Amino acid sequence: MSDGPVRVTHDGAVAVLTIDRPEKLNALDAETLAALETAVNEADRDPNVHVIVFTGTGRAFVAGGDIADLESRRGLAHYLEFGETIHRVFRRIETCDTPTIAAVNGWALGGGAELMLAIDIRLVAASAKVGVPEITLGLFPGAGGSQRLSRQVPQCHARELMFTGEAISAEDAVAIGLANRVVADDALMDEAMALAGKIAARSPLVLKLLKRALIAGGDMPLTSALAHEQAMISLVLDTDDAHEGCQAFLEKRKPDFKGS
Repeated sequence: MSDGPVRVTHDGAVAVLTIDRPEKLNALDAETLAALETAVNEADRDPNVHVIVFTGTGRAFVAGGDIADLESRRGLAHYLEFGETIHRVFRRIETCDTPTIAAVNGWALGGGAELMLAIDIRLVAASAKVGVPEITLGLFPGAGGSQRLSRQVPQCHARELMFTGEAISAEDAVAIGLANRVVADDALMDEAMALAGKIAARSPLVLKLLKRALIAGGDMPLTSALAHEQAMISLVLDTDDAHEGCQAFLEKRKPDFKGS
């Protein structure tokens, strides 16, 4: 199906969300963010969807924000409107119960890199470039990038990327921990879907509880996070899937997870 600038397709238990504004290099404007939010909400609430894959059409994953649109804004209006929207959408993606994969097919700049930072697992095409060039426009990453980037890669790398605004190669993105691995351009979607299929075969209920434990624990001191983990794994042991997994192991067969 198509939702304007975001195209949604399904392959078994995997939903693929494709940002589809190739004439604008998939730049994020208000309409695209609204479509993305709707698509994520629908996929995350669909019990038949176990993994969500994000990618782009053409030469870009997302080449950033729409600069002409950005230039037209002023502080308070931006804070209350576009700024609030993009923060809400990216946080929704970051905290959704469904595991997410980015298939970064091309340029991931500015808002595209910030979208990557909100996604669980990132596969990057060999020809892709990643960066936060906002400083070259007299701005800085303002869609979560200044905070997520410095929490996900070493501070020295995060600051070099933000202070210079220079894009880095797919290999360098992996080297600093910004992405999982580099994939040949023509194999990107096949590998992303294979990985999604592997994750989709796990218990969707336990994946949901695991993601909640990771997200909540990430905002806690270690002592509190460990106590939270103890409670969450105890909750998991009340699920049928946990016992099905253990029984399948003992019986030397594949588990048949029901999500209960």
